[in-house]
This record gives sequence, structure tokens and C-alpha cells, in this order.
Amino acid sequence: MTATSPLARAARFALAGILAAAGASHLTWGRRGYRIVVPDWAVRATSMDKDAIVVASGAVELVLAGALVALPRERRTIGVLVAAFFVAVFPGNVHQWQTGRSAPGLRTDRARFVRLLLQPVLIAWAIWSTRGR
Repeated sequence: MTATSPLARAARFALAGILAAAGASHLTWGRRGYRIVVPDWAVRATSMDKDAIVVASGAVELVLAGALVALPRERRTIGVLVAAFFVAVFPGNVHQWQTGRSAPGLRTDRARFVRLLLQPVLIAWAIWSTRGR
């Protein structure tokens, strides 16, 4: 099955929807909750405050979502960028699980742990749904 197959195309659009929803939540209703779980080392590493990191990650999610839909000829490159984004945010997810801090939709240790297991699935999804022939 190629990235141009109906299933891969649907998977790409679904991934775009997930990224768009996550990005919108980072910029609106979940913004305050996500600031709580940004690790202090991320603030030091980026020289940005926690709110700026949340806003930036939300903006990146929205851009990636749009690119998955609007730039089909660049799908392989965008797929790699989406996968790289998921890799980049994974340490923050680990930090959240280790500290037991709640965020929107992740209020229990079990939910935070399952979220960790979801990250490799998202990475594989990004690569699979955008791969070439």
C-alpha cells in the first residue's frame, strides 16, 4: 500500500485532524493546563517561558496539520517533520509521567503512561501515511 492509497490518504488526514485538535487545544482551552507540565529544563534550553513553549508547540502542530493536507507533493518531507516533532516532544511526555503532573486529558498515572506508549505509534503513523511508492 502506497502513501497515495485511499487508506494512507485517510490516515494522513486523520493525523492532520489530531494535530489540528492538539494545536488548537494548546492555544485555547488547554493552554494553562499544558504550562503546568512543561519541564523546567525546556525553559532553560529554549530561553522561552512555559507559556511561550505551549503556544509554540501548538502553532507547530497547526502548521504541520495544514501541511499534511495542503502539500501532498511534499508528504514524505512533512511526514519526517511530523515524526521529528513527535520525537522532540517525547521527553516532555516522559517528564509529565515521571512527575505525575496532570494535563488536559491526562489526569491519572495510567493515562500518562498510555500516552507514552502512544508516541511511537504516532511516529510510525506519520512515516507510514506519508511514505513514497
